[in-house]
Amino acid sequence: MNITKVSNDKKSYINLLLLADEQESMVDKYLECGEMFVLNDNGAKAECVVTKEADGIYELKNIAVMPDCQRKGYGKRLIDFLFSHYTDCNAMLVGTGDVPSALSFYQKCGFAESHRIQNFFTDNYDHPMFEDGKQLVDMVYLKRER
Repeated sequence: MNITKVSNDKKSYINLLLLADEQESMVDKYLECGEMFVLNDNGAKAECVVTKEADGIYELKNIAVMPDCQRKGYGKRLIDFLFSHYTDCNAMLVGTGDVPSALSFYQKCGFAESHRIQNFFTDNYDHPMFEDGKQLVDMVYLKRER
């Protein structure tokens, strides 16, 4: 298993990216300005895109694991990698929907709730977004500090 940085042709991973953010126009807003990493284990199993927001502050914009590979530690492995890769990272933010499965995953990875952006999903997506059968409305931001 290895994690590599993808600098060219990031769109070749669009199907994986869309698992975590299903509207391509939203992915396009951060894909080129962010750094992409892919976890390979006999093929691409997971990916993430990270942006630098300020000195020592990064944001995990997208993290996705192939459906048949979920709950096997790949997502957590990517997050742990990011903290070793970005040695200047004092805090990492991640925004997600207000659903127990996502919040629980990030909490297990050391994140704690930071703040919320009301109506983010209803204001920024061109169709209703659902996760675990629940319509997403507010974006929940979590933060992990070093």
